Amino acid sequence: MKKYLMTAAAAALMLGAASASASADAVKACWVYVGPIGDFGWSYQHHQGLEAVKKEFGDKVETAYAENVPEADSEKTFERFAREGCKIIFGTSFGFMEPMLKVAKKFPDVKFEHATGYKTADNLATYNAKFHEGRYVIGQIAAKMSKTGTAGYIVSFPIPEVVAGINAFMLGAQSVNPDFKIKVVWANTWFDPAKEADAAKVLLSQGVDITVQHTDSAAPLQTAEAAGAFGFGQASDQIKFAPKAQLTAIVDNWAPYYARRVKAVMDGTWKSESVWDGMADGTVSMAPYTNMPEDVAKMATETAAAIAAGTLNPFKGPITKQDGTVVETVDDGMILGMNWYVKGVDDKLPQ
Repeated sequence: MKKYLMTAAAAALMLGAASASASADAVKACWVYVGPIGDFGWSYQHHQGLEAVKKEFGDKVETAYAENVPEADSEKTFERFAREGCKIIFGTSFGFMEPMLKVAKKFPDVKFEHATGYKTADNLATYNAKFHEGRYVIGQIAAKMSKTGTAGYIVSFPIPEVVAGINAFMLGAQSVNPDFKIKVVWANTWFDPAKEADAAKVLLSQGVDITVQHTDSAAPLQTAEAAGAFGFGQASDQIKFAPKAQLTAIVDNWAPYYARRVKAVMDGTWKSESVWDGMADGTVSMAPYTNMPEDVAKMATETAAAIAAGTLNPFKGPITKQDGTVVETVDDGMILGMNWYVKGVDDKLPQ
């Protein structure tokens, strides 16, 4: 796998070229990515949204982007984009939240959009996706495909989105095999192929035969394939990296949202809001089901369809927590602020 070695200063300067054919009165839309657009995962999918915006609006839009921007150093990137005439700026990592909020206060006429965060302002909106819906589906698949009854889960940081994903996966797996277990390794990074691969190796050495990840590279999936195990793609269809190991992938589709929000700036109708879309509107979808029996693929297809139709709620109660207490109802607010594990997770949640 290609390794990306870049200093923070160089990363901040790694800007995408503006649209060459933009008209003089074009709206300038800008994106800031925590990883490289070549990760073929999280940042790649957001960049596909940028490309879709260019295709839809042509010379009515000018675009720019910065990739490999460390969260701790992101404030200067947001401020530079604001000073360079960006009318709407999208920040695509949870850790961008405080820097974006700070810069938004300095530039009240610029629209800011933060992915996966929860703080808003008059000119700062948030958007997220119900990734947990897809994780329920892959949990069911894992329980069907695992011979050991245990999956290994590589995760980034203990934020609610990640914790909810672990729990949804666990609940999906337990709907098939009530005794299913998962082991967790915290990589403490969003994108670091070497660390992600090492985490997968640790889990595989402990006897898991399926890996799951909430990090951004294909390294864990490739590590699973090298070990003869199965795994799942993250954020994008990563089948080309592990054609024998990938069972499916949760695919993020940001293009419709980005097009809608850029259009709102053009029309003067943009308002600060918090959007949380999922399978029902196509923001979250599943890659083709591969390397599995037909009956498992059929089960997964039906589960995804039921979630999209609203007839299956991955967090329908009652749910038994790791400490043995029972939660009768889990509403959206609890999912968005989730800080506890369900029964069966072999890990102590970092505080």
